[in-house]
Amino acid sequence: MSGASPLVIAIDGPAGAGKSTVGRALADRLGLEYLDTGAMYRAMTFAVQQRGVPEGDLADVAAVAPLVDIRIDDSTVTVDGVDATEAIRGRDVTEAVSQVAANPTVREVLVQRQRDWVADRDGGVVEGRDIGSVVFPDAALKLYVTASPRVRAERRVNQVGGDVDEVEASIIKRDRFDSSREHSPLTEATGSKVVDTTGMSIDEVVDHILELLEAAR
Repeated sequence: MSGASPLVIAIDGPAGAGKSTVGRALADRLGLEYLDTGAMYRAMTFAVQQRGVPEGDLADVAAVAPLVDIRIDDSTVTVDGVDATEAIRGRDVTEAVSQVAANPTVREVLVQRQRDWVADRDGGVVEGRDIGSVVFPDAALKLYVTASPRVRAERRVNQVGGDVDEVEASIIKRDRFDSSREHSPLTEATGSKVVDTTGMSIDEVVDHILELLEAAR
């Protein structure tokens, strides 16, 4: 890495708030690479399921975690050499990812991989849980991107279909679980800036974040 500190922008927030879309657009504007750490946890969940390991079995999941080969680029996610880009967004993985992500060993393994990713690139826009509080506490800018549960449900339905009321109920349930779990609960990192994307276009959100970054610098 260079002598200067790498430029890291950390993005966290609840599911369906537009973090990935915002993160990619922001990275493009800044000329940085983007890492969706949520995809890493989904990939790990996929690997656990492929091995037939119960997602809630702490010891067995912990044993699998260091062995899984996960590779993520702009458009593809491979797990142990298998293209899992679509599979990690499927219902089976979606329903189990919070449980796998709460496993302390899984988090330890993937946090180190996230730090290695940034070190290799001398910075980046990194989205996911604990990025601003644990993984990169000295990030140049920490963001908590959110939106109302209804808006998040409508966005999800537009992407993958389904009943908006059922999706909204599922989102509220996941928020409750993510916020109350023992390990890495969903919370605003100290010093983070809250960005509510409800009623905002992607360009408007990115423009606002760039203003926050300029102020932070």
